[in-house]
Amino acid sequence: MLCCRLFPFTLSRPVAARLLLSLIVFGAMLVEAQRASSNERAQRSRGGIEPAGDVYQAMRVAYPAAFLAMFAEGAWRGAPPAAFVMAGAAIFVAAKALKWWAILSLGPFWTFRVIVVPGARLVVSGPYRWLRHPNYFGVMGELAGVALMAGAPLSGVAGFVTFVLLVMRRIAVEERAIQQAAR
Repeated sequence: MLCCRLFPFTLSRPVAARLLLSLIVFGAMLVEAQRASSNERAQRSRGGIEPAGDVYQAMRVAYPAAFLAMFAEGAWRGAPPAAFVMAGAAIFVAAKALKWWAILSLGPFWTFRVIVVPGARLVVSGPYRWLRHPNYFGVMGELAGVALMAGAPLSGVAGFVTFVLLVMRRIAVEERAIQQAAR
């Protein structure tokens, strides 16, 4: 009964599902941010260098904003068809698994920022054996999966395209930094 006094309302299934999805998305984002921050400090203490021209400041706003926009559009449109929700969930889970495989493969070298430690070897294990940038591939899958689950075609496409453009610029900065560090 304490629950009923604290929350004297009931949630419909679609609203509860949206809340749960947003908790999963933003909860994972917080865990990743804490890990990235810790790794950034460690990289800098080992002499890590952050190259100029990165789009980190734009990405740190665009990433959560894309999900917020998708949740808002989904709330406005109403629940998507069950097949979209299931397909989106499968894509999201696969993308998150790929992203975490990349994070664990990079270990202390994974950050939100592009930081290159002089003398560090390029990681070619885990998903990096097959994909040059599996983390970004995972992020694109997260965006696509949530767009489907939230029923947000407009903001989903807008967020996806925005992030593709940011990632293309980010990859150019990353590749240049890696080549300069290898000299």
